[in-house]
Amino acid sequence: MQSSLHMRAALFLALAMALTVGTALGFQHLGGYIPCKLCYAQRTPYYVGVPLMLVAALSAWLRWPPVLTRLLLWLGAAIMAYSLYLGVKHAGVEWGWWAGPTDCGAVAPVETGGKGVLDALNTIIPPSCDKAALRVLGLSFAGWNALASFALMLFAARAAAKKA
Repeated sequence: MQSSLHMRAALFLALAMALTVGTALGFQHLGGYIPCKLCYAQRTPYYVGVPLMLVAALSAWLRWPPVLTRLLLWLGAAIMAYSLYLGVKHAGVEWGWWAGPTDCGAVAPVETGGKGVLDALNTIIPPSCDKAALRVLGLSFAGWNALASFALMLFAARAAAKKA
């Protein structure tokens, strides 16, 4: 039954997307890694993709027209293609292959002047986009995002290509 296949694929994609962005959030909130401007931009496709894939799963479960479910899966593949672009763009900036945004700051200590941290929020400069905060097996967070996005894009496209 193809609608079951589409539903399982959409649920897998929603879970995988949530785990991917959840990992980034974990590194930020639990690990203390402050994201740069490009890091934040790479999260947006996941914030859009997770609910979209849940709607695709609902569409398959409620047996809405199969073309709608497949269209939603194709949209998921397109969103992950955009995420792949963002990951490659950021990784390229980190490797010095091309220039990053001019408004990406450099890491600098913040002097609160004896005031509280809330008073210093407007003076905090986010990390530079051209410095990888961490590399695991030679890849930065952006590189790993590019790989995850590529795999999820292929999975979504393959599921969308299967007719009900």
